[in-house]
Amino acid sequence: MTVPVEADVVSVLRLRDRCADALGIDVVEAGAGWAVVSMTVRGDMCNCHGTCHGGIIFTLADTAFGYACNSHNVNTVASAASVEFLHPVPEGATIRARAEQRWARSKSGVYDVVVELDDGTAVALFRGRSHSIGGSVVP
Repeated sequence: MTVPVEADVVSVLRLRDRCADALGIDVVEAGAGWAVVSMTVRGDMCNCHGTCHGGIIFTLADTAFGYACNSHNVNTVASAASVEFLHPVPEGATIRARAEQRWARSKSGVYDVVVELDDGTAVALFRGRSHSIGGSVVP
C-alpha cells in the first residue's frame, strides 16, 4: 500500500512549523487541496476583552490554508489573505479551521477557510490567495 503524497507533505510541513507548535495547533486531517487544523484557546491568546485575539484566529486559518495549498507537493506561499470575524471565541474553546481549494491555475490558487467552534458556530471566514514558488516540499 502506498501513502498518499499529501500525507508525507503534511508530515514534513508539521515538523517544520514552529509557529503551529508554539500555538498548539494540531493537524486533524488533510488531503489534496484541503486541510483541517484545530487548537484550544489558552489564556495567553486572549485580548483585553477576554476573548481570543483576532491575530490568533487568523493564524489558525492561515495554517490550514498553508497545509492545503502545499498539499500538492509544490512549495507554495500566500500572496494575499483576508478575514471576516463573525463571533467571539472564549478562553478554553477549541476551534477548528477547514481550508478548501476553490480555484487553481498555473502558479496561483484561491482557498477558503471556515473557522468554527465545536458546536459548528462559524467564528471567522478567511480567503487566501496562493503563489507557487517552485520546488517540492517532499523531494
